[in-house]
Amino acid sequence: MIDLQGVVCCIGDQQFHFELQLPAGQCIAVMGASGTGKSTLLNLIAGFETIRDGKLILNGCNSTHLTPKQRPVTSLFQEHNLFSHLSVFDNVGLGLHPGLRLSQLQRVQVNEALAQVGLAGFGKRLPETLSGGERQRVALARSLVRRRPILLLDEPFNALDPARRQDMLKLMDQLRRSKGLTVMLVTHEPKDAVAIAQQIVFLHQRQIYLKGTVMEVLASQKAALLDYLAHPITPNSHPTIV
Repeated sequence: MIDLQGVVCCIGDQQFHFELQLPAGQCIAVMGASGTGKSTLLNLIAGFETIRDGKLILNGCNSTHLTPKQRPVTSLFQEHNLFSHLSVFDNVGLGLHPGLRLSQLQRVQVNEALAQVGLAGFGKRLPETLSGGERQRVALARSLVRRRPILLLDEPFNALDPARRQDMLKLMDQLRRSKGLTVMLVTHEPKDAVAIAQQIVFLHQRQIYLKGTVMEVLASQKAALLDYLAHPITPNSHPTIV
């Protein structure tokens, strides 16, 4: 569970306020215009931004003052941050040990993670030999080997073409279900939320403006949401990924 209780964060002269409770095991789409705090929300949960006031509870543990390493969280960004001089195997292995001193069990875990994202046999290849979608799969495998129950995705698939994007969303949904992950996905695409999310959190003016099921939020007639969408989106207008 993710529970932000009266959380306040200040970045420069901007102040962000978050009051939010999210259940475990779901995919939550985080939406809103640029500058409303989507990335800030994820960075607060991950520990990359400091909480000025309030409390953050992650899976029942007060995580307000924990370091990023101590939190049950893994983050995946649009920039996959792979090291070009390291093999695919070693890039994934960094998720287990920054010095790549891996036990035999950990080496097995790396190969299992690569198989789970459809890259079995890719371990010896270099990132430059991979497509954009394959590189993001490597980054996802690195996230999986950390075995943290909360996965934060900050627009990781935006640079992919539509077909590869749909493939990654489908894969992400399958992994969430099989591993019981809680996933927060920042996206500007309502159809992403329709495809794999159970809830939407919509931000406006640096705070939570709407929260509910995908159907509830997209059916809302709130002015800020309508301005953001430009054209009405209904859950039935895009098929759910299965």
